[in-house]
Amino acid sequence: MREAQVGIFGGSGFYDFFPPEKEIEINTPYGSPSDKIALFQLGGKKVAFLPRHGKKHHLPPHKIPYRANLWAMKELGVTQILAPCAVGSLQKEIRRGHLVLADQLVDRTKSRLDTFFEGPKVVHVSMAEPFCPDLSQRAYQVGQALGYPLHKGGTAVVIEGPRFSSKAESRWFTQMGWQVVNMTIYPECVLARELEICYLNLSLVTDYDTGLPEEAEPVSAAEVMRSFQDNVEKLKKLLERLIPQLPQKRECLCVSALSSAQL
Repeated sequence: MREAQVGIFGGSGFYDFFPPEKEIEINTPYGSPSDKIALFQLGGKKVAFLPRHGKKHHLPPHKIPYRANLWAMKELGVTQILAPCAVGSLQKEIRRGHLVLADQLVDRTKSRLDTFFEGPKVVHVSMAEPFCPDLSQRAYQVGQALGYPLHKGGTAVVIEGPRFSSKAESRWFTQMGWQVVNMTIYPECVLARELEICYLNLSLVTDYDTGLPEEAEPVSAAEVMRSFQDNVEKLKKLLERLIPQLPQKRECLCVSALSSAQL
């Protein structure tokens, strides 16, 4: 199938992008994806959109069928995935409404299926650079041109969820120097790498996690959704500008991720 080149995973509060030309269902060896996949064209590119929690937000972070979602994108022909998501800030200078292009990752999840290679074929894919540097640079340039408050680089710590962090956990993350906290970036990014798909993290800051700075109220689900909805048009405009600029030919590290991953 060559239905799309670009894939988008919509995060919390981001359940649609453009009106689809059609919606399709795909069965994968890993079950069904989170929802139907919407297909449309933008700027000469064929695009596939999938809300990772489902259109009705019925899938909590630890129950998202990550492997099915990524496999479905691969079957459609997707080579580049843009993955907007809601995050909590761990540093005072990263404020609500800011966008962060994370370039590093800390995995604190504990119960997620995070590889396609479970034997007899074994692959040790490199995650030294978890996100596609080419996509990140292009997104940064677009964000700058739009005048958005944008942070290039930063570490995202991914927690299991669906609960939010305790104050002690949040203080620890901040003291470690990490920038944002999220529940879904992992294992999406590593599964994309195993399929040699470019993956861009695009984090929208919706809150200050568990009371950072100290005078802030601890995060709530209602606050996350309200803040995301207030800023979702910012994400959409960035993606509208970015997608037409994506290269047909990829020359990044993602293209050959499996070439040196087997013993």
